[in-house]
Amino acid sequence: MHFVDAKTILSGSNGFQGMNIYRGCSHGCVYCDSRSRCYQFTHPFEDIEVKQNAPELLETALRAKRKKCMIGTGSMSDPYMHCEEKLRLTRRCLEVIRKYGFGVAIQTKSDRILQDIDLLDEINRAAKCVVQITLTTYDDELCSILEPNVCNTKRRIEVLEKMQERGIPTVVWMTPILPFINDTVENVTAILNECVRAGVKGVIDFGMGLTLREGDREYYYAALDRHFPGMKERYIRRYGNAYELPSPNADELKEVFRKICRENGMLATPEECFRFMYEFPEQNVQMSMFDE
Repeated sequence: MHFVDAKTILSGSNGFQGMNIYRGCSHGCVYCDSRSRCYQFTHPFEDIEVKQNAPELLETALRAKRKKCMIGTGSMSDPYMHCEEKLRLTRRCLEVIRKYGFGVAIQTKSDRILQDIDLLDEINRAAKCVVQITLTTYDDELCSILEPNVCNTKRRIEVLEKMQERGIPTVVWMTPILPFINDTVENVTAILNECVRAGVKGVIDFGMGLTLREGDREYYYAALDRHFPGMKERYIRRYGNAYELPSPNADELKEVFRKICRENGMLATPEECFRFMYEFPEQNVQMSMFDE
């Protein structure tokens, strides 16, 4: 872990702004796209870069904004890695978001987010909060291989339930689906049934498969050699050096996905989910004033 003073913290359009408080990750997920060389890391991925002035930068940025919007975090680096336990930079940023009346769309795999459920609840009541949780496999033994340094799937489902109890909307990222590993009807059905039970607003899937780029591919294949002997060669035979690796079962899995989402009123396309997450409901701000 090393500390830097960042120059800026927000990026994106006026309707939605994203931020990454950390750079790199300690969760060790075998498929992580953020390892890809296109992101131009100049330090080892596990040597977390900490933007120590993130809360101050965020306060300066939000104070100057005339129009409220959603603030997103977690797309490139999980905001609830192990270092957050001590540093609490994510919480401090949430406090700034609450202070200035903005909304937040926050993505994680970690149950550490429950430490901030009070703040998330307050933001949701005053403006809007959407909590996004990644679920890739219902099998916790497999989860410990694919995502070794973070809480298991069952615990993440408990996080979804806790958010539902508070009325905080949730979106699940059911991605990636790894060919020959977690690409079964049983797995997809089990995850989706839990989403239904936990009242999830929408589920994001990008075609029932995996993407691999330079840097990410090498790390993933090394993990396959460790945990699934012979699987790397199977991938190479079928996909070569492709970027997109759809599951051989993709069509069947997509049909199961669409059916369960449709029957239970869950948003089922990335476009629908992103539209829901990015939309800032200005009327909520007015309503919260009367609620008080």
